Amino acid sequence: MFTEDFAHVRHWVFDLDNTLYPPAARLFDQIEVRMTDWVMQSLKVDRAEADRLRRHYWATYGTTLAGLMREHGVDPAPYLTDVHDISLDHLEQDTALAGHIRALPGRRIVYTNGSAPYAERVLAARGLSGLFDAVYGVEHAGFRPKPERAAFETIFAIDKLDPTTGAMFEDDSRNLTAPHAMGMRTVHVTPLVEPADHIHHHTDDLTGFLAKLIG
Repeated sequence: MFTEDFAHVRHWVFDLDNTLYPPAARLFDQIEVRMTDWVMQSLKVDRAEADRLRRHYWATYGTTLAGLMREHGVDPAPYLTDVHDISLDHLEQDTALAGHIRALPGRRIVYTNGSAPYAERVLAARGLSGLFDAVYGVEHAGFRPKPERAAFETIFAIDKLDPTTGAMFEDDSRNLTAPHAMGMRTVHVTPLVEPADHIHHHTDDLTGFLAKLIG
């Protein structure tokens, strides 16, 4: 029954952060510090207020960047370069995950709310370079973030992806709402179980999940 749920899938869409590497790597801790610094500098507020605004923008708009753009007209390009300038030294390569991704039938893509250059760096550090047919960042969606449906529609149109033959792997449950509504098979990759109608499958072990899926 498990593998039958994915028998029709020919487009495999993976989020990046906390999906293609384990949350224990805590890369986003580094990114959040740089985001808070950016908010402090650009809006001239103290750290406590900058941290509050960062969380508020993420909750309201999907990303801190979206809030900064909509409420303050921030230029996204230098922001994306700066906040993703982090160390990846402690990321480990995962040859088992690489093998399972390589075995998936059809087209494989990465779609992240981060930038594509940052995604490429992470993939290289994880030993996943060359496995994906395309890597899309928030810039490819016109800086519209997940969970906005329009962001998914933009990326899928660029990729010529039919959502009804797709599966989405994502750590943020909000970002699975639109894919589910568009007809995708949804997989929530997180240690926290959040039962919801828009989530078909849950796993805290992407490598093991894919191993089971491909048999």
